[in-house]
Amino acid sequence: MSLLPAHRPGSLLAEFTDLWNAFPPGLVPVFGTHPMRVEDTVEDGRYVVRAEIPGIDPAKDVEVTVHNGQLTIRAERSEKHEGKGRSEFSYGSFARTVTLPSGAQDEGIDASYAKGILTVSVPLKEPKEQVKKVEVKPGE
Repeated sequence: MSLLPAHRPGSLLAEFTDLWNAFPPGLVPVFGTHPMRVEDTVEDGRYVVRAEIPGIDPAKDVEVTVHNGQLTIRAERSEKHEGKGRSEFSYGSFARTVTLPSGAQDEGIDASYAKGILTVSVPLKEPKEQVKKVEVKPGE
């Protein structure tokens, strides 16, 4: 059982994100938000998600929520019109939701932002293995 729900071997998510980012600015399909690159690990009893979102103000532009076993990161980067040249930077809304592993706790979640990387750390407890034995009755 994998405790790393954002990384699934054989998943097309990374390939989709690369394809999405390959569209020239202005031709990106309109779905409301842009994908956000993430990586996740389990470190010292905590589920850690890192999201690549450079160029934002974490106090104003980032929202991290947990609801029904889902961790959602939303960010918004406003476009600055400083010149008339070309820009390949992504502006607008960015969002990513990952499923938390079993044993994830809602309390004690930490989030920090440094050098363009948002790090969210969720405490884990050992999930209880609940095995229920089912009685087999003789048939007629």
